[in-house]
Amino acid sequence: VANIVTYGTMGTKSAIRDVARVQKLPLSEADRLSKLVPNRFPKKGKDDRDIKVNLTNCFKYVDELREARDSSNPMLANTLKYAEMLEGTVRQTGVHACGLIIGSDDLINLVPLSTAVDKETKEDKVITQFEGSVIEDIGLVKMDFLGLKTLSIIKDTLANIKKSKGIDIDIDNIPLDDKLTYKLFSRGDTVAVFQFESAGMQKYLKDLKPSKFEDLIAMNALYRPGPMEYIPQFVNRKHGLEKIEYPFPIMEKRLKETYGITVYQEQVMLLSRDLAGFTRGQSDELRKAMGKKLKDKMEALHAKFIEGATKNGFGPREKLEQIWSDWAKFASYAFNKSHATCYSLVAYQTAYLKAHYPAEFMAANLTRNKDDITEVSKLMDECKARKIKVLGPDVNESDLMFTVNKEGNIRFGLGGVKNVGDGAVEAIIEEREKNGKFEGIYDFVERVNLNACNKKAIESLAYAGGFDTFPDLKREQIFALNSHDEPVLETLIKYGNLYQQDTLFNENSLFGSLNDAIEITKPEIPFVPEWSSLVKLNREREMIGMYLSAHPMDEFEFEINNICNATTADLNELTKYPIGTGLKLGGIVTDIRTGTTRNGKPFGIITFEDYQGSHEFPLFGKDFEEFGKYMIKDLFIYIHGTVHESEWKKHKTTGTPEIELKLVNMMPFKDVRDMIRRIRISLSLQKIDNDLVEELLKLVKNNKGNVNLYIEIKDFFTFERVSLFARKHSIKISSEVYRFLKQREAEETLQYKVEMA
Repeated sequence: VANIVTYGTMGTKSAIRDVARVQKLPLSEADRLSKLVPNRFPKKGKDDRDIKVNLTNCFKYVDELREARDSSNPMLANTLKYAEMLEGTVRQTGVHACGLIIGSDDLINLVPLSTAVDKETKEDKVITQFEGSVIEDIGLVKMDFLGLKTLSIIKDTLANIKKSKGIDIDIDNIPLDDKLTYKLFSRGDTVAVFQFESAGMQKYLKDLKPSKFEDLIAMNALYRPGPMEYIPQFVNRKHGLEKIEYPFPIMEKRLKETYGITVYQEQVMLLSRDLAGFTRGQSDELRKAMGKKLKDKMEALHAKFIEGATKNGFGPREKLEQIWSDWAKFASYAFNKSHATCYSLVAYQTAYLKAHYPAEFMAANLTRNKDDITEVSKLMDECKARKIKVLGPDVNESDLMFTVNKEGNIRFGLGGVKNVGDGAVEAIIEEREKNGKFEGIYDFVERVNLNACNKKAIESLAYAGGFDTFPDLKREQIFALNSHDEPVLETLIKYGNLYQQDTLFNENSLFGSLNDAIEITKPEIPFVPEWSSLVKLNREREMIGMYLSAHPMDEFEFEINNICNATTADLNELTKYPIGTGLKLGGIVTDIRTGTTRNGKPFGIITFEDYQGSHEFPLFGKDFEEFGKYMIKDLFIYIHGTVHESEWKKHKTTGTPEIELKLVNMMPFKDVRDMIRRIRISLSLQKIDNDLVEELLKLVKNNKGNVNLYIEIKDFFTFERVSLFARKHSIKISSEVYRFLKQREAEETLQYKVEMA
């Protein structure tokens, strides 16, 4: 066996960029040229054929590219001239994602071979030098083995369940009629469920409320461009809201499970045999012709179908023509049922594990997605929604990856901490399992292998909170200086090494059993002030890529999500905003500096931090007079500024004014909520029910305030809308109101918007 090579060729845009780099054409100019290449050309000619997107056609139809090619600037002209010559040539080789070649003899006798480095294992793997499109012509079998990450997630989940609950689950023999699993699908609670986790799929699952495995197979096949238009009909027929009809009674046998709607290729194949007497071979020809849009083949089979069906007594012809045209339309996106079934089985297995063992399942997902911060954030939100705590790393409880503890919470893996290698993790776990949990920091450095778990690893573990459960140490202390101006971490490691050497010496000594061995003095750990919660969080994020232990701005979540529109990261890219754009930020003052200008006037600098980073705001003149009162360390503040051109600073190269943020307002973050004057709640007419109305009414009565309430009712079908103003009721934005709005928005029953004074 061997993997299959893929040859990557130079596309139109990549050819321009590659040649531009060699020609030393400025990057901005290379970008401009490549952006002139259209994604597609309009169809042209008698047969309405697509015009291929290549440089030859681009020079023909795109004036700017033709002018650039004919330019007097040789750098510009040569870039496009050489790009046209190189377009379509092989640029690099790769390895096919899941293709494998199988031969009856040593492959070296049948096909030229090469090697390629495996991205995961970094080892060389054998690959063929012939592409997959020609490999079968020399007598080799080509197979696709799809390596799904989901299979590893299932495997990890089963291992987690075994470890946390001591239960062995045979995932291949779970019941396919489990009520809890179908309830999960019916709620659309499918984050991390294979193939069923998109927002659109969740919406359709809530409508469909699947109750049997066949429903899942059908949804898997229908949820793709084209057949999606049949989903509402499929849902209505399942719930008896629409009559199920069959053109001929014989068709019920094949279409009953999909409520009379043709969903699978296999159904077309079987119906062609039932109606027109097609042989198995002919029905497979029909599948291939439809899938690959082979017009000539389709015409021949069309005639055979009409002839065979008429001969078998089916008619009138118009009805047969209608069936054929439906098939022809459907076939371009018809799905293979056996494929949909396999995928749905894997989906069902993941849903079953999520329904019965949510913590173990989420831990496995976090482990397999730990390098994808976007995915991890999504999974963390899901854990929060399910009230599963994700706890930080802990040297006494964590394993290499995410696991579940006895309380049913997820514990972050030591292997996910930056600078902590597998060797260090193995040393910690091996010692812990052999001699019990570590009692404190002294016990830790006395016992752990300090060659494997070195200074950098211990430092990173401390920043990440790995020693937070130790009674004799706070994480700040490990980075302090003792009374002799020695770093505490270095003294601890020195002590640990001396203790281990002494222990080893005593064990090997003739007098090792004597009790009068000299006791090594434990190093001093000084008292130091505790770090602010945001400093702790930023250190954590540095080490593990996310905030875990707490969120100091949680109490301001409503304001951050609904009023703030920028972060400190955006302040590094102010040029992307039009002049005059208002930016609103929320964060904490982490440092302050004051001084006097040359003119003897006072000024201040505020270091402002949020969850994306930090930024310094200088306060001069009027800004210092007005906002200097907010120069208080650890104060949560709200900053409103506008993007404008600086009056004083010029760009060093171009001489143009620099873009900066001009302060408009600054205030304590706790006062921001008082600035809200209006809240607009949008409701869909089709989703309003008694529960929603009563809940909203109760909320308004229990939270009287001074925020004007507007309610907009929208009709999903006619797009008509009515705006209503609650004249007699003003509301207060409390945590209860925010919880309601947040939950209902997540359930897609309403949308809301707040407006400031």
